[in-house]
Amino acid sequence: MNGWAGRGKVRARAVEAGVEIAIDGITTQARYYKPLVYEFFRKEFQIRPRYGDFDVEIRMDYVGEVPTLDLDNLAKALLDALKGHVFVDDSQIARLLCERTQAERDCILVRALRRG
Repeated sequence: MNGWAGRGKVRARAVEAGVEIAIDGITTQARYYKPLVYEFFRKEFQIRPRYGDFDVEIRMDYVGEVPTLDLDNLAKALLDALKGHVFVDDSQIARLLCERTQAERDCILVRALRRG
């Protein structure tokens, strides 16, 4: 495993068979995340998209009351941002797990791993 890249709101690291992404903070607008993550991959973490099936896990960690951010909208925005960077097309997603958990800080964690 490699160390984390990125110094702003978005960080990522390559892991065996894929990538892990961490996004600091939570906003109620899912559309905010697509350009944020897309620009991070375009400018700071350039990797070649892979073919094949992927398992993707998205976890929204929050402090205090449950955010009004819909997980399905968050997942769509993040998958759109990863398309062309991590995988070629989001039709390659064979398994998608989204969850929110109470934690010690607000953040979103994404893990995209190639199957096989």
